[in-house]
This record gives sequence, C-alpha cells and structure tokens, in this order.
Amino acid sequence: MTREILVVTHPRRSIVRESAQRVIEGLAAAGVSPRVLRDEAEQLDLTGATIVPHDSGAAVGVEMVLVLGGDGSLLRGAEFARGADVPLLGVNLGHVGFLAEAEPDALESTIDRVVRKDYTVEDRMTVDVTVRRRGEVTYSGWALNEMSLEKAERARMLECVLEIDGRPLSRWGCDGVICSTPTGSTAYAFSVGGPVMWPGVEALLVAPISAHALFARPLVLAPSATVAVEILEPVPGVLYCDGRRLAEVPPESRVEVVRGRRPVRLAVVHPLPFTDRLVAKFDLPVAGWRGRNGR
Repeated sequence: MTREILVVTHPRRSIVRESAQRVIEGLAAAGVSPRVLRDEAEQLDLTGATIVPHDSGAAVGVEMVLVLGGDGSLLRGAEFARGADVPLLGVNLGHVGFLAEAEPDALESTIDRVVRKDYTVEDRMTVDVTVRRRGEVTYSGWALNEMSLEKAERARMLECVLEIDGRPLSRWGCDGVICSTPTGSTAYAFSVGGPVMWPGVEALLVAPISAHALFARPLVLAPSATVAVEILEPVPGVLYCDGRRLAEVPPESRVEVVRGRRPVRLAVVHPLPFTDRLVAKFDLPVAGWRGRNGR
C-alpha cells in the first residue's frame, strides 16, 4: 500500500518554499507520496506532489499531516488531521512556534524519522463549543487551543454571566472570556494572565479578558466540567475557535464549552521535556541551576 503524507504550508511566507520543496523531494525519494493543497502548490510553485483540493477530505487516507510554518499554520493543519483522525506534525518556520515539534535545523532528521515511522503519538484535549439562542443551536464548533468570546463593539464592554456545571459563578463586564485547553494555556490564555498547564494535565481553563470585577481570576476546572457564558444586553459578542473559525453571538445567547469528543493527535519525533520547551520558547533565565546532583 502506498504511504501518503499531506504537507501543509504557509503560502504567504517565501522562506517556506525551499523547505517545502525539500520535504516533498525527500518523501518522494523514500517512497512516500506527498500531497499538497492546490492553492498552496500554485502560490509556492511546488512540484513533485499530488495536488488535492482544499477541502475537508484533503487528508483522508494519509498517514500524517506535516505542517511547515508557525502555530497559525499548525492550527490550520489540525483541521485536516482531526477530521481524518491522523497525527499532526509541525516544523516551526514562524516565530514562537510553541505547537511545533521541530525547528528548521532539524528538518532533515525529522523527515528521516517520519519515513522510518520512528515517532510516537500523543492525544491533545480539545473543546467542543455550542452557541444557543432562545433554545435553538446557532453554532457548533471545536478548538485545540481555545474558545475566545469577545465584545463585538470596541468602545463598550461585554456583559456576561459565567456558569460552571449549571450554577452561576459571577457576572462580568469585560472585553471577553477565554476557555482554553492545556495545550492552549501558553497561547491567548497566557497573554491575559492565565496559568501554564503541562500537556499531561487534563483540565479546562477559564480566563476573563480585562474584567471590571473584584472576582476575575483565571479558573482551572475539572475536564468533566461544563462551562457556559450567557451574553446580556446590549453589546453583542463574536466567538473565535483557535482564532480561525468565528461566529456572531448576539445578546440573549448562551455559549457552552465542554471537553471535546475527539482529540487532536500530535506526532512526537524529538521528545523534549515540557520544562525545556518553556525555557527555549520563552528564553527563560536558568543560569545558576545545578540540579539534584550539582555541586
């Protein structure tokens, strides 16, 4: 049976083309058939790969989705990988690239391990998001990083009530509310003061954005919790899933967030303790550390 891998790129980054072509040629030389999305192949002038339409079936039947780019590109690749229930692997060609498994200087070794199937797969928790208004479902979605509910009018606050497991917790006048997974704790939730959660933790994180309230701390909830945010008059909201998929949320709507029924599977080719990843990505100072056996 022919092995196939979908290669997803950032088509607006010129630096990506050379790396993408190297990946395509490396896979093909090893007997692995690369797929490329039609619009990306055209914009980057990529050759030697099977061209597929940019739709939900692009990754059906592949062994893996391999992403070349930053976290935004990887979140886009997650849409294909989750839909096809295949692993996702990212090579960072962006800025922070926190979700990426490998850096550009490890591109060749990464491809070699993929070809040899020398990698493990870990499941990352997602969230399922449902918007209801007057009893009717108006939107259903999911996120790997976070659901972000934000005010739709810049000059006014969003008035909302937070509910946990069917009970009201607090009313906030705020810029918005984030409900994040552990994977997303280092993304948007981190920038609004939320805690960093290790990937092995199973929990939901809720964090208000610039709330005018005495009780407005980030909350870490059980993974079985049900989070709901009710939007009050008069300011509407807008909902973003991973900053990519959005829905308008008018007053009298209710946004419900629960643990996702389907995870995103991340391929691991260069195992690295999460602590080391934090130190590297955020350039944290560790000078002076001696360790348990240090002198």
